[in-house]
Amino acid sequence: MENNEAEKGKKLNFGSMIDYAAKSIVSKTIIKKESGNVSLFAFDKNEGLSEHTAPFDAMVQIVEGKAEIIIGGTSHFLEKEDFIIMPANVSHAVKATEPFKMLLTMIKSL
Repeated sequence: MENNEAEKGKKLNFGSMIDYAAKSIVSKTIIKKESGNVSLFAFDKNEGLSEHTAPFDAMVQIVEGKAEIIIGGTSHFLEKEDFIIMPANVSHAVKATEPFKMLLTMIKSL
């Protein structure tokens, strides 16, 4: 990893880049730019991110496991290979229904 980003020009695997931690959420920066960020997260069962908003769209892709993504009060149950786009300025939350890993891609309007 260079500058806390994933190594460029090398084959990598999301599932093996991050490990679970008991009763915790672990995160790792994949790439960070002014125009947006890509981060990898590992959530232990029953862990989550409380309801909040962001000023830009964000896409969640499930790498492994299962999660509940709540957008504007509506629950969406996602599992491996599913993804959802959380729209800008709409409240959302994340809950681990079992241990899961997700890739979060945030795109900012410049």
